Amino acid sequence: MASLALVEYPGSSKAGHPQRPQEVRPQSIRVLHVINGEHYAGAERVQDLLAQELPQFGFQVGLACIKPGRFPEMRQTQDVPLYELPMRHRFDLRAVWRLVQVIRREGYQLVHAHTARSALIAALASIITGVPMVHHVHSPTAHDTTHRWRSRINALVERLSLARASALIAVSASLGRHTRRRGFRSEKVSVVPNGVPSRRPVARRLPPRAQWTLGTVALFRPRKGLEVLLQALATLRSQGLAVRLRAVGDFETPEYQRRIQDLVEELSLADAIDWTGFRQDIDAELAQMDLFVLPSLFGEGLPMVVLEAMAAGVPVVATRVEGVPEAVRDGRDGVIVEPNDPDALAAGLQSVVTGRVDWQSLRESAARRHASRFSEKSMAAGVAEVYRRLTSAFALAH
Repeated sequence: MASLALVEYPGSSKAGHPQRPQEVRPQSIRVLHVINGEHYAGAERVQDLLAQELPQFGFQVGLACIKPGRFPEMRQTQDVPLYELPMRHRFDLRAVWRLVQVIRREGYQLVHAHTARSALIAALASIITGVPMVHHVHSPTAHDTTHRWRSRINALVERLSLARASALIAVSASLGRHTRRRGFRSEKVSVVPNGVPSRRPVARRLPPRAQWTLGTVALFRPRKGLEVLLQALATLRSQGLAVRLRAVGDFETPEYQRRIQDLVEELSLADAIDWTGFRQDIDAELAQMDLFVLPSLFGEGLPMVVLEAMAAGVPVVATRVEGVPEAVRDGRDGVIVEPNDPDALAAGLQSVVTGRVDWQSLRESAARRHASRFSEKSMAAGVAEVYRRLTSAFALAH
């Protein structure tokens, strides 16, 4: 079995060909995060921030990428070892042996998975190496997509894989309850809210006088509710309100993009939307938004982009899905409406645009709430505490 005694980081730049291994302090426990990596969205942002913040808590992070795509290029922690272990298909288990080699050669003492696919690979590697496994629950896997059978398969794979997990980290209290309802023992489940860097003091801004820019940021796919937002936008414009939309992100598939383009034409919104595509500098995008809109239908744990909007002092109008109301208090830090209801979303947006809900109060309260509850340091501290409990228990047992 792998020892959890404190060890020095070997500093190798050869095993698995990591990119620019970082200089680290001695006497730290080494954790290998196993990620997909085809996107740079919320879950990937969590891993990037943890790799940046965990060293101050005595944990050194490596990253193993099983679907290398945008993440290797876009990550902020370029000095953290990255091992690319690409899988040709969902059940390409050759990645397991490559992961085992990295764990053994580089002396990793914990393995931390973040998706259904990475959970499968990490669980098998955990069995072979004896290294404990942690799994991060970012969203309810059984309700992660509108493809029913894909969601069911992912949930089944994850459920079988997590039988090996020594600890589960849910990003919101609602996901924690969901995880326990799926049959996982309460003592294995910890709730550690997501967090993003603070940006206080928030720059002073005056409410818009002529035109309001609504913004949304996502990997656009059916469960993100973009259709609902477009219908709400059309309603607001039909009421004579000067609003336009700034949509930041890529589309999951060309088919879905064509579907949205058809709806835009049908609603006569072509001149009211700026499609920016993927952007790495979210701060710069948020600075151009007066309201941030999250119209998701389901499948949100605790969206990083909502926290980023709060940190930047951009009021949020969002749907009541999973962990969102745990961050955004209706009428205090933003506005919460029911999902899949264009009229409700339009009414929520209208309440701020027309001044019925004070925009300045929302932004100030949101920034304060983020700083006190949802910083990247509080997230890393919570994850580090889970690691400490697990490593202490493992050391006593062995």
